Amino acid sequence: MSISKKIVDDLVANDVSFVTTVPCKQLAGVIDEVEARPEIFHIPSNKEDEGMGLCAGAFMGGKRPAIIMQNTAIGVTINTLATLIQYYRMPLPMLISYRGELREPVACQVEMAVHTKALLNQMNIPTYHFHKERDADELDAILKYTFMCNKPVAILTDASFWGGYGDQ
Repeated sequence: MSISKKIVDDLVANDVSFVTTVPCKQLAGVIDEVEARPEIFHIPSNKEDEGMGLCAGAFMGGKRPAIIMQNTAIGVTINTLATLIQYYRMPLPMLISYRGELREPVACQVEMAVHTKALLNQMNIPTYHFHKERDADELDAILKYTFMCNKPVAILTDASFWGGYGDQ
């Protein structure tokens, strides 16, 4: 079973029926799998904070939402996370590709990686970091935790989780 299929199987098993995504090379397989599932209403977003607004609307409409995005957008989502998702105690699993670590080929990605975990920690958002494929075995429990406590949760997935950056 591919890791993308396993991730989407866990979303479906936890009744996540609304997913919004922002394009990302590392998450492309998961996005394709989400798009292929009839159990999930998938709507692409132009920006991550826009996607959080869509997830809030889906939650208020009785759906269990999730967002799939890249860590470089954490900075532009802080206000939306604080004043919408956290203020109204909405559960929101955030599957986030974590760019900017070892072997990162794009220098500007490193700057946001330096701040990502600190920003999430400052906002008291529980954060899990997947380095290896077997780390995804925790996803089901993380999703249950998210919906049990009505909190956003960040699941960071770095390049090594997705198989690296290729032949660097």
